[in-house]
Amino acid sequence: MNVDDLKFNQDGLIPAIVQDATTQQVLMMAWANKESLQLMQEQGETWFWSRSRSELWHKGATSGNTQKITHMYYDCDGDTLLIQVDAAGPACHTGEVSCFFRKLV
Repeated sequence: MNVDDLKFNQDGLIPAIVQDATTQQVLMMAWANKESLQLMQEQGETWFWSRSRSELWHKGATSGNTQKITHMYYDCDGDTLLIQVDAAGPACHTGEVSCFFRKLV
């Protein structure tokens, strides 16, 4: 992946969709910046930018529910990431496997 091909928003962020590499279930959505992308490429685990705390966030650093990256893609417009992972536990802070457990329609 060439970071120069990506289109970050006005805040320097890009949405990152995290998907289970085996089941293909969408686990979560978070925001990434150039620094978190560099950490993901170097360490092989998911890192994001927390908008509420204004700091880098290593997924699972506190809970132990880390996400090992198997593949990382970007879409045809270059403005969204898809990160496939092997997850060590639930993605959601509620304990649900996926953050997308509440049905709207």
